[in-house]
Amino acid sequence: MSGNSIRDIFFQECEDLSDALTDGLNEMADGSGDSETVNAVFRAVHSIKGSGGAFGLEDLVGFAHKFETVLDAVRSHTLVADETLMPVLLRSGDVLIDLIEAARMETGVNQEAVDTTLAALAEFLPDEDEEPEEEFSFEPMVLAIPGDDDTPVEDEQIGFVISMTPARAFYEVGNDPLHLLNALRDLGDAKVVADMSQVPDDIENSDWENGYLSWQVSLETPSTEESVKAVFGFVEDLCTVKIDPLFKSGGTADVTASAPPDIQDVDGEADPEPEPAVKTQKTAAAAQKSAPAAKSKPASPPSSREAKATLRVDLDRVDRLINAVGELIINQSVIAQRIEDAGLGKSDDIQVDLEDYKHLAREIQEGVMAIRAQPVKPLFQRMARIVREVTGTTGKKVNLVTVGESTEVDKTLVERLSDPLTHMIRNAIDHGIEDSERRVEVGKDATGVIQLSAEHRSGNVLIEITDDGAGLNRDRIKQIAIEKGIISEDADLTIGEIDQLLFAPGFSTAKEVTNLSGRGVGMDVVKTAITSLGGRISIASTPGKGSTFSIALPLTLAVMDGMVVDVAEQTMVIPIASVSETIRPRKENIFMLGVDHPVLQIRGEYIPIIDLASALGHPCSTLAMDERVFLLVRTERISQCAFAVDGISDQRQVVIKSLEGDYGKITGISAATILGDGKIALIVDPDGIASSVSTIPPPRALAELNPTAEARHV
Repeated sequence: MSGNSIRDIFFQECEDLSDALTDGLNEMADGSGDSETVNAVFRAVHSIKGSGGAFGLEDLVGFAHKFETVLDAVRSHTLVADETLMPVLLRSGDVLIDLIEAARMETGVNQEAVDTTLAALAEFLPDEDEEPEEEFSFEPMVLAIPGDDDTPVEDEQIGFVISMTPARAFYEVGNDPLHLLNALRDLGDAKVVADMSQVPDDIENSDWENGYLSWQVSLETPSTEESVKAVFGFVEDLCTVKIDPLFKSGGTADVTASAPPDIQDVDGEADPEPEPAVKTQKTAAAAQKSAPAAKSKPASPPSSREAKATLRVDLDRVDRLINAVGELIINQSVIAQRIEDAGLGKSDDIQVDLEDYKHLAREIQEGVMAIRAQPVKPLFQRMARIVREVTGTTGKKVNLVTVGESTEVDKTLVERLSDPLTHMIRNAIDHGIEDSERRVEVGKDATGVIQLSAEHRSGNVLIEITDDGAGLNRDRIKQIAIEKGIISEDADLTIGEIDQLLFAPGFSTAKEVTNLSGRGVGMDVVKTAITSLGGRISIASTPGKGSTFSIALPLTLAVMDGMVVDVAEQTMVIPIASVSETIRPRKENIFMLGVDHPVLQIRGEYIPIIDLASALGHPCSTLAMDERVFLLVRTERISQCAFAVDGISDQRQVVIKSLEGDYGKITGISAATILGDGKIALIVDPDGIASSVSTIPPPRALAELNPTAEARHV
């Protein structure tokens, strides 16, 4: 394995260790952690330090050493992780992750942040120049040799006896005992024996994922015990390791003398008949029982903290597999179309086989997409850091509460959501949450709360950012929009339209430019990023109570369920997630507001009608409005509108093919797909259509519409 490959593996391991570190620190911060949580955090930092030293990452190792020293004091109860120490530990975790990323990318780090955090850690470090409080006396160990004249003699230590019992999780994450044994051989002369006493008799019906073997190594080496422990640094929480001294006389620490009869050498040859020894199997078992509880736990049942078995796969391979599955779905549609064209669709057997093929293709597609799916937890963890940074800058007190961290979304979505969420979290703290004094004056807790949640809803993933701040000042928003020329002074806007002004380019409510806001760049970038992912963003705010920003995104960017429609003799696809209802209208329910504002009356409400053909630049349909089909869709600009199409052909799963690389951004069109008959169909962007149409009546006019006086039937 090349050096670069080993280095890549190190950084991959650091990702998992960083997640464990962040989880543990967050649990300690909110008071839900215990002593095992502290131990897990310590092990993560210790493992990062130990492995970083092998690659010469001195800055990383030096910082991690100071960090783990403080953590060691916490786990030994010398220090208490209180409100004074905890912020330093959280900041140290952030800096350590920055150092790992800088080492991975071979870039510089914010040395000022590193030095500041090291100084903060030093405040809690014991004075290294102080004399130890306890004095220890050393007495040479003596060993009585059987058959001697019973005179105690000093014995010389020549190495160590290592007992290693891997746990189930050791194998689940792909570890191999041979690598550890070879590493021990590198330290000196090692004799290795395997204990097979735990192997079940019925080996064929045993649990192959369990580990039944343990190993004992008699190692003659000049190395220290710390060097031996370092061999097991990566797996210390995945196996039970016991290290005893090995003396020149053989004595109690001789492995071959104390090994049970069924222990075999790793080369497969049985050991010779063991010599009599002072330390019998019975006393060895007693010594094993006297070991600490953490070292003597059974290897079979994995604990809740043990890692699940994982397989790291190059993302390019997953993408190729997803593309192949997409072609499989297209092929399924082609076969279905060919069967129908051939007049074989009435055959029950063919229909059953075709349905089986369809379900199988769908199952494969869902399984493959699940490979790319990952929890939003890492994303939410990054937002916790943003909160700490912004509160440090603004001086405000804010707690971040996360809900639904296990919600899975496509990996691409997780990566591309980082910047939009960062903007929104910063805005929520800077503009939404009040100062502590102001919060107390209005009867709120001095510490503000921001809730970040994620859930699956109606085929989408819904992410919400909710704060308990002052809410939106809509009068001020409107006034600023007028001053910046975004709207006219006589503009009559609804609450929803005023809220949408926040996403206008150049809009900002900040009174002065700061590191956080004031330049008019932020929320418009957020909206652009969300819409580019096929999602939409909405706002709900109550003055004095707070605001909620909701982001709705597709679960995947590769495949979607669509409604195939006919528009001006063209076949198009509308995302079914945007469609709330389909209607065959009656003539008496269609009205014309003014000259060119068609509206639909439904359940006592009036919603605008958008002729999809006209909106896309096609000739208007020859069909009358009451002869067409209406699709009720929800968009950002209009809470609900009706798309008028000539007809609905089918509802099916389609594979998304991007057009931007070849044709750039097309208003009203998000992508394309290939249908079963081989034709290319454009995928409609409902939000783009609603934003591009200028003949939509104002919402207030719709709310006040009286069809008998102000409108006429079509």
